[in-house]
Amino acid sequence: MTTGAQQALRRTMEIYSNTTRFALACNLSNKIIEPIQSRCAILRYAKLRDAEVLKRLLEICKLEDVPYSDEGLSALIFTSEGDMRQAINNLQSTFSGFNFISPDNVFKVCDQPHPVIVKKMLGACQKGDVDTALDGLRGLWDQGYSAVDIVVTIFRVSKTMDELPEYTKLEFIREIGWTHMRILEGVGTLVQLGAMVARLCKMAIPPEKLTI
Repeated sequence: MTTGAQQALRRTMEIYSNTTRFALACNLSNKIIEPIQSRCAILRYAKLRDAEVLKRLLEICKLEDVPYSDEGLSALIFTSEGDMRQAINNLQSTFSGFNFISPDNVFKVCDQPHPVIVKKMLGACQKGDVDTALDGLRGLWDQGYSAVDIVVTIFRVSKTMDELPEYTKLEFIREIGWTHMRILEGVGTLVQLGAMVARLCKMAIPPEKLTI
C-alpha cells in the first residue's frame, strides 16, 4: 500500500475502531506508517525451523502422491529460507514442471545458483586455490545469475559449511557481508565478486606462505 492509501486506512481505523478489529499482515514492518503501527499490537513471527518446513512438505507429498528425493526436499528447504508459503509454492512449481522433486529441478525452477557449486567454490577458497574458486564464480556468472543472487547464495552456504573452522567461517561471513553491501550500493560486477573470492582465498593462506 502507498503512503496515501495507508493514511486513508488509518482514518478508516479511527472511524470504526469501536465496532471493528483490524488484523494486518506484512513482511517489512518499517514500510507501515507510524500512525498505523501505534494503533496496533505488533506480533513478530520468526522464520520456521527446517524440521517444521520438512514435516509439512512430507505431508503434502504423501497426500498429493508427489515423487521426491531427500535431496530435493533439502533443496526446497534451502530455497524457502524458513518461509512455508515459499516452500509450498516451489514444491508445486517443481512438480508441475518436472513431475519429480530433485535438487536440480528445484534450483532450475527457483533460478538460484546451485549450492553444491558454491560449496565447491568455498572449499577451494579454504585451500587458497584461487584459480578453481574463480572458475566456479565465472561459471555462475556465465549462467546469467546476478551479483546479488551469487553473493546471497555464497553467504547462505558459508553459514552452513561444517568443513569451515568457526573462526574462518566468521571471517568469510564478514568479508561476504562487505561485498554484499557494495553490490547493493550499485557495484555489482564480476570484478567485485572476483575480488571477494581473492580475499577469501588470502584469508585461508598462512601469512608465512604469502609472497609479495
